[in-house]
Amino acid sequence: MVRTMLVAIVFSLALAGQAAADPTSQDPTRVPAGDYALDPRHASLLVKVPHMGGFSKFVIRFEKLAGGFTYDPANWGATQVTITVDPASLRTNVPGFDKTLTGSSYLDAEKHPTITFVATRTEGEPAKGVVHGDLTFLGVTKPVDLDVVFNGVGPGLLGAGTRMGFSGTTRIKRSDFGLTTMSSVAGDDLDLMFEVEFTRK
Repeated sequence: MVRTMLVAIVFSLALAGQAAADPTSQDPTRVPAGDYALDPRHASLLVKVPHMGGFSKFVIRFEKLAGGFTYDPANWGATQVTITVDPASLRTNVPGFDKTLTGSSYLDAEKHPTITFVATRTEGEPAKGVVHGDLTFLGVTKPVDLDVVFNGVGPGLLGAGTRMGFSGTTRIKRSDFGLTTMSSVAGDDLDLMFEVEFTRK
């Protein structure tokens, strides 16, 4: 009986926390000022690579991301964000292929241990827009524009802290960064999709 009551209490608290954690606004000017850090448990990057001219798009997932920014709602368009991706965190669900892709013939994770995007400015509507910045990949830096949706800001789990979330997409050419291996079977255009959440420090 006691155990049943405890389970019921925990379940009700979880539901209450879920409700409290819903985004309360999609207006970036209502986000509290301060320093924000990427929540690595709620951050992912997917890359889709055309296979053999377009039979399908092979999906690669990067699981380790880090980053953050200092936010001022009075000047949200000038927010500078830095995101790093660990190429060694690549996952394909194909036995043995992860090691091949992170090796010296492809991502060369040992020589280039980070992929970095530094955003310099944002423009567009409050809930969605374009984030301009520089992507450094395999030691080459190129300008990249991300189409980003601001999913909202609100309290964290059980109402604690402040959390905000974003979704985004972009397309790059891997050849622009010197990655031309297996060009006969893997397309040049890479579709990047990311889901990230940040918490206020």
